Amino acid sequence: MTHELTAPGLASASSNPSTSGGWWRDAVIYQVYVRSFADGDGDGVGDLRGVRERLPHLARLGVDAVWLTPFYVSPQADGGYDVADYRAVDPLFGDLSDADDLVRAAHALGLRVIVDVVPNHTSEQHPWFLEALAAGPGSPARERYLFRPGRGADGARPPNDWESVFGGPAWTRVPDGDWYLHLFAPEQPDLDWEHPEVAAEFASVLRFWLDLGVDGFRVDVAHGMVKAPGLPDIGRGAQATLIGTEPLPFFDQDGVHEIHRSWRRLLDSYGGERIGVAEAWAPTSERLALYVRPDELHQAFNFRFLNCPWDPAAMRTVIDESLAATASVGAPTTWVLSNHDVVRHVTRYGGGPQGLARARAAALLMLALPGSAYVYQGEELGLPEVTDLPDGVRRDPAFRRGRIPRQAGSPVASGSGDAADDRGDSEAAGQDGLRDGCRIPLPWCGEEPPYGFGGSGSWLPQPADWAGLSLAAQTGDPHSTLELYRAALELRRAMPGLGAPEAGRPAADAPEPSSRAAEAAVPGARAPGAPAPCGMEWLPAPEGVLLFTRPGFACTVNTGPEPVELPAPGRPVLSSSPVRTDGRTVLLPADSCTWWAI
Repeated sequence: MTHELTAPGLASASSNPSTSGGWWRDAVIYQVYVRSFADGDGDGVGDLRGVRERLPHLARLGVDAVWLTPFYVSPQADGGYDVADYRAVDPLFGDLSDADDLVRAAHALGLRVIVDVVPNHTSEQHPWFLEALAAGPGSPARERYLFRPGRGADGARPPNDWESVFGGPAWTRVPDGDWYLHLFAPEQPDLDWEHPEVAAEFASVLRFWLDLGVDGFRVDVAHGMVKAPGLPDIGRGAQATLIGTEPLPFFDQDGVHEIHRSWRRLLDSYGGERIGVAEAWAPTSERLALYVRPDELHQAFNFRFLNCPWDPAAMRTVIDESLAATASVGAPTTWVLSNHDVVRHVTRYGGGPQGLARARAAALLMLALPGSAYVYQGEELGLPEVTDLPDGVRRDPAFRRGRIPRQAGSPVASGSGDAADDRGDSEAAGQDGLRDGCRIPLPWCGEEPPYGFGGSGSWLPQPADWAGLSLAAQTGDPHSTLELYRAALELRRAMPGLGAPEAGRPAADAPEPSSRAAEAAVPGARAPGAPAPCGMEWLPAPEGVLLFTRPGFACTVNTGPEPVELPAPGRPVLSSSPVRTDGRTVLLPADSCTWWAI
């Protein structure tokens, strides 16, 4: 028997409802990179109108919510993550009525809407920062940001040795001699969350969008708003490589948790189960779990899963440790394979047919795990990373930094004031600057660019060979990646053991987690052989194969380069590649994942 996809019609949007509350605990949330999703006004740039018009695709796909990247007024130095006005829509993307229409249309289709909030930094064009520059050293206006005098006799050296995530020093000197901190681009000055006006302003911003009807917020750099007292030196370079692996004085400080507690209280004051999602990098799963304690945010991105290699031992370790850490605080685990900041997983897994096979298998593995899953736009089409973009079209500030001078008219001085500190060597290296390759506008239909993206081209060039990857080309093809995702999400709703309301909850006999657990740690991974959380159990399997069960369900993943035979766990209902079974044994294809009803 060869089995690949189940027949349609297994479930509806109302199947397997969550009766115990907490829609986010098992939700599948779709990330829309607004600039690249769909162009509604024909200018070559995605916008809110384009998103609204394409919402039926997301409803048909079977996701529960949509997360929108920033669409606020911005000079677009970092794709909108440099916000100049948090309460207004940038004309590039429409206006406030477009945002209101989108939220209403999504709700009518049964989709919730999550929007980005960027609290670590503003744009250099934000009124507060312009006021701070005009006011001069020592003025109260500068206290909302992290302005400091430089080191050395003439103050020409940065206040400390911190490096920007995008490369180079994390400090820029202004003409009057002061320096300001920017953990990302110089156009993104960091706010000082010790200042009461900062907290009050963001509480007001959250209320503004909650009143408009959004269902929650993805918190950008949720681990970064508080810095270690005294801003101490780190004493080593290549600091971007340490993020998420070692403690750093500018990330994952304990003080951020009080901010998130105040936001949780605000979210809980609104009806409709509004949520907060932390984009947080922490050195361990246990530290990450602190962000999702009962009185903090609802979810935190699991970047360890995203960064996990195609290796069964590594996958199992990450899954076990992630589930144990979040279960210890009563929170769901999240799973994600791609987003707007990383190389698409088709390419990370090797590219070509092998990369696609592994990506399809990884998607089924992700959707079979307890908790909530995030799907990045285009992964349901099997899109690869575009790796051959000309330098002239790239927009990633990490790519441009050090290559393109700051634009004339910028309110701050160029460079760092010290040529040695603006070096581009490995000690000051940041991200690779190649994030544009995962942000190529989507192919919707047609035989040539812009593939239905909009009426007149696209802001980044689309490959000439993407016609076969478009939504129209894949719809109805039972072997396509699109139909694989549709079938998986349908089954996830229909099968009681998948996406159950209990996903991510601790066992019934687990101790009640403390909402004020120690800041430094929470209980870690379970010991080998201990009961798995969430009704999940690993079973013995041949080398290179992962096999686990959940109530009424089994999942097999063959990570090896050759087919593997083993006893059939049950009845196959979905597979990323055709499988052969006689009901007693099964031959699992290489680089594949299969779901079983048991």
